[in-house]
Amino acid sequence: MTRKTYLQILLSGFIFMEWSSVVTAQELEPRSYSAVPVGTNFVVATYARSTGDILFDPSLPVTDLHADINTFSLGYSHSFGLFDHVASIAFLAPYANASVTGNVEGAPGHVYRSGTGDVRFRFAVNLIGGPALDPAEFLQRSPGSTVGASLSVIAPSGQYLPTRLINVGANRWSFKPEIGVSHPFNNWFVEGAAGVWFFTDNADYYGHRNRSQDPVPVFQWHVGYTWRPGLWLAADATYFLGGQTSVNGLPDHDLQRNIRYGLTLSFPLSAHWSGKLAWSRGLTTTNGGDFQTITVALQYRWFNH
Repeated sequence: MTRKTYLQILLSGFIFMEWSSVVTAQELEPRSYSAVPVGTNFVVATYARSTGDILFDPSLPVTDLHADINTFSLGYSHSFGLFDHVASIAFLAPYANASVTGNVEGAPGHVYRSGTGDVRFRFAVNLIGGPALDPAEFLQRSPGSTVGASLSVIAPSGQYLPTRLINVGANRWSFKPEIGVSHPFNNWFVEGAAGVWFFTDNADYYGHRNRSQDPVPVFQWHVGYTWRPGLWLAADATYFLGGQTSVNGLPDHDLQRNIRYGLTLSFPLSAHWSGKLAWSRGLTTTNGGDFQTITVALQYRWFNH
């Protein structure tokens, strides 16, 4: 096996795990369960850049792995009433490119991939609090605690070729049921969410093999302060574990037990436009990308009423 092939085999596991992690296990998203008026529409354009080292089993003859990942996304969400509670549907379509370098037995190697990623869908509903209010009623409400549930789905729609070790798409379905809580304290808010990612198998992995992945429980916490509607700052943290992969039943040494933390700033630009800046990095990383991620988003909002 050549050094280049060996590097590609290792990095294929990394790309398979990390590019899906950009929108799965490493997510840090405050205000996911905060109340909004029914008939609210959002269009969001997002750019995220992740850079950092890649951690593997130290017994492998691969060192100094580093990745630069750029992800461009376009999303849409719409809120509506469901049994007197506010609910929402959303989708996100990403495009990603990554440049990964490393040394195999002292010899440098490089892998680059670019293409459309897997499309993501999300349905959410507030179970307690968050009544279905139109914009005028929403402005008169007294903010209170909300408890919500959601289901996220990632479809195998991204670029994938079974003849290539490294692909942007994962060629599998992913599902995450989640429950979240949001509670205001005057201008402050605290939030928490717990969910689990489940994955179907990639039955057409390189060499006509079957690749599977164990579930990944994900926990998020957020504490933030709101100066006025649309202008808030949150401190974020997430913990995820599990996710060991197997190829034809043979387990890989890639069990994850990672913690990330960061900050998110939301700010209004006009009556309909707003922006968001986010920064995060790994606190502890056992396997995968030990990344620093910077995200910039531009959002347009309008109401049906």
